[in-house]
Amino acid sequence: MLNRIIIMGRLARDPELRHTQTGTPVASFRLAVDRDFRDKNTGERATDWIDVVAWRGTAEFASRFLGKGRLAVVEGRLQMRDWTDKDGNKRTSAEVVADNIYFADSRREGEGGGSYSGNSYGNNRDRGDFNRAPAPDYGIPSGDDQFSELADDDGELPF
Repeated sequence: MLNRIIIMGRLARDPELRHTQTGTPVASFRLAVDRDFRDKNTGERATDWIDVVAWRGTAEFASRFLGKGRLAVVEGRLQMRDWTDKDGNKRTSAEVVADNIYFADSRREGEGGGSYSGNSYGNNRDRGDFNRAPAPDYGIPSGDDQFSELADDDGELPF
C-alpha cells in the first residue's frame, strides 16, 4: 500500500508545540494551499486549508523555524481521524502527518534556511540535519532534449 502526500503552502498560523504525557514533542499547524485552477466566474483560485501534525524532531524544527505566512513544503502521509464533537456527533478529519518539512521561500522572506527530514538518521527521529536544503532546481528541462552540443567547447573545465 502507498500513502504519500506532498503539499506546499503558506502557514495560516504559527505552529503549536505540545508534549505528550511521555514528553514526546508534537506540533500542529495549518497550510493554506491554492488549487491549480481558477473559478470560471470569479477568476480566483480556491484555497484548501490542510491540517498538519509533526512529531519529535520534525515538530521541534517546525516550531523553531516556521511561522505564520512562511512558505513550506510538507511530505508525509494522509491520516483520517474519527472524533466526537461537543454535541455528541461523530466527525472525521483528514490531516497530514509530516515526515519531512522543507522551506519553500528564500532566506530574505523568512528566517534561516534548510529543512528537516525526520528520516535522515533511520529510526532515530530525534536527530536531524537542520541545514540540509532540498536539491536546487536549475531550470533544466526534463525529457530527451535536456542535453545539447556546445559549439565553442574548448575542453577546459570552468573550475
